[in-house]
Amino acid sequence: MEILEEAGGLHKFMNWDKPILTDSGGYQVYSLAKSRKITEDGVTFQSHIDGSRQFFSPESAMDTQRQIGADIIMAFDECPPYPCEYKYARESMEMTHRWLDRCMARMAETEPHYGYDQMLFPIVQGSTFPDLRKASAHAIAERGAEGNAIGGLSVGEPHEEMYASVAICTEVLPEDKPRYLMGVGTPANLLENIALGVDMFDCVMPTRNARNGMLFTRQGTVNMRNKKWEFDFSPLDPDGTADVDQRYSRAYVRHLFRAGELLALQIASVHNLVFYLDLMREARERIADGTFTAWKNSIIPILEQRC
Repeated sequence: MEILEEAGGLHKFMNWDKPILTDSGGYQVYSLAKSRKITEDGVTFQSHIDGSRQFFSPESAMDTQRQIGADIIMAFDECPPYPCEYKYARESMEMTHRWLDRCMARMAETEPHYGYDQMLFPIVQGSTFPDLRKASAHAIAERGAEGNAIGGLSVGEPHEEMYASVAICTEVLPEDKPRYLMGVGTPANLLENIALGVDMFDCVMPTRNARNGMLFTRQGTVNMRNKKWEFDFSPLDPDGTADVDQRYSRAYVRHLFRAGELLALQIASVHNLVFYLDLMREARERIADGTFTAWKNSIIPILEQRC
């Protein structure tokens, strides 16, 4: 943090002049379930890196994100596991709301570090229980934040339950403010949730799957380690629009993966990121010209294919 402060924030540190969103640590606490203790004050947990004891609170999460210099700061929340008991989900949701009030108070009493505004997004919780999701969405909407997030999904629940929960939230969250679905997801997930009114997403899937040899294409998902591509000299994605889609053959990228070359991970990661960005660009165009629903329904079966 001292280095980031000296650099003038993360934007200057990594020479990135576009928006940056940081998470509060709530999901990371969820992922460390075996080494954490959650109380009203915050969360104590053991670092998976060096074993040290750490403590996160709503206030410290705000302070850290202020210091990083993020444009969008996420509220500190608890992400309940799936499945969980109703009582646990309700108590967790209510504590998340109380933590949100502390986050908002901390943001109000502190100033941005680097001379530009920083926005706080609250997070809707409630597991997959319809009444809790609705109650949480109303509680979040009433806070009047500049944008709102939907959390606690894509944690193992069936896609149908995810979509049902998102639909409840987007019916309540204001249409004129960004609605951000956290941790989602596959290309099909993105399009289905856009149809439900979601505006923003984040997910490790494009790069994580890329590192494992899984490429998203306009023909479906391609496993680049498969022997069937050994003599396939066609482009990575014949229907893709980016340079990376046409520059490299499937045979070549398969060879890189089989040989353990780091270039394979780089090419695959760039390809998948470009694919996601291109899919979102087209979704915006389809919404604007009124053809989104028909296009979504026709392309999803193709995107879900395994080549």
